[in-house]
This record gives sequence, structure tokens and C-alpha cells, in this order.
Amino acid sequence: MDLKPRVLLTNDDGLFAEGMAAARQALSESWEVVIVAPDREQSAAGHALTLHHPLRVRQMDQWTFSVDGTPTDCVMLAMHGLLDRQPDFVVSGINHGPNLGDDVTYSGTVAAAMEGTLLGLPSISVSVTEWEDLHFEAAGAFLKRLVQVALQNGMPPDTFLNVNVPNLPRERIKGARITRLGKRIYRDALVKRSDPRGRPYYWIGGQDPTWVGGEQSDFAAIEAAMISVTPLHLDLTNDKALSRLESWHLDSW
Repeated sequence: MDLKPRVLLTNDDGLFAEGMAAARQALSESWEVVIVAPDREQSAAGHALTLHHPLRVRQMDQWTFSVDGTPTDCVMLAMHGLLDRQPDFVVSGINHGPNLGDDVTYSGTVAAAMEGTLLGLPSISVSVTEWEDLHFEAAGAFLKRLVQVALQNGMPPDTFLNVNVPNLPRERIKGARITRLGKRIYRDALVKRSDPRGRPYYWIGGQDPTWVGGEQSDFAAIEAAMISVTPLHLDLTNDKALSRLESWHLDSW
């Protein structure tokens, strides 16, 4: 019997997030979808891997597993024996809130897709660019189309796709654009306060950031009401800096 291709679905908003349900609905029309996701919100977890305490997994039904760990943990578990057969594709999302520019380095959503790529699977992270009153219809429809095309054509080596969808009704989205990461300009602030016992605690906050990066950036696409599709490469080496560092003659120490 021919088996349907299997999509592993995870996120960093937690198993019961509305975006997870929207992704599952969109993907399950064409593929076998298995969910392995955190049991609670893990936003901004980055590429964290749990090493210093055991992971607990609860099987909710035949196709759904809840993990008391990070998005990266979830992909690792799925690939190394939790499932009866390995997935053919990894989807992380649909995230509540944007993952644009430099913010991809903090994102648990993006990290799960990165982990899938490290383990040799085609992978996508997808986000809607607001946190409230979210429109998931366009993100779900585009995700379904993108997975289909990626499976047909194959992904570039060591590359995953980071997708951001404007938080708009589907009919108001003007298309999709292949983009590069923009750069956020942060105005971070550290707020120090005291609890009722006089012990200090801190909030990391600040004003809303602005961005730079030009018309090819992911930020520009979102501002133009277009879906941003950014190919991210696992090799972080700055090739342009190699020759410059060679001139430092670090072998003479």
C-alpha cells in the first residue's frame, strides 16, 4: 500500500494555538499530518535543546504528541524514534506574530525549521505578522501550495524557507515575493522594578523597532501587502570576511 507523504507539524506557540489548528486543517487535505509540539508557549526559545532534564511526551491521539520541551526538542524526538515512520517534510507554524529580519535568530518557530533542515528534511517556517485578530486563511492556503511545490521541485541544499504572511484577508494580499532578511533597528530598554519583598526584577522592552534593507527585504514585502518567502542557509560563514581575517596572521601567536 502506498503511503501518503508525511508532514511533521510543530510550532512555538504551543499545541493548542489557533495557528497550529489552521496549519493542520490546510495540510491534512493532501498529506498525512503528525503533530509533535510543545505543551506550552515557547516563543523566543531560539534553537534551544533540552539537555539537563528528561523530556516528557504525552500522546494525545494517533497523530498528536505533546512535549514539555522546545520546538527543537520536538523535531529531534520526531526524527529519532518517537514516530512509527519518519516524516518527509517539516512545517513550523503557523506562528502568531512576525519572524522578520534579525528576529529569526530568537524564534523558536524558525529554529524548528532549521533543525529539520539539519536533519536532512525539507522544512518551512510560517508566520502571520500580527499577534491579535489574526487571519489564518491566506497563510493556510499559501502554506499548502508551497509545500506542494517544494515537494515537487526539491529544496535548495542546506536551505529552508521562512514565510511571513500579512495579517490581511486573503483577497487583500497582493501576491508573494522572494525576499532577503531585512535588519531591525532596535530601541531596547531594560526596566528595573522591585517585587513586594524588595527584590529586583527586570522587563526587557522598548519602543517599536524600525527596519532597513531595501525593497528586496522581507519587511518591504509585508508593507506592500505581499507574502515574504526568504530562503535561509545553514552556513553562517561570512565569506567576504575570510580574506580580511587571513591578513590578521593569527597563526603567529
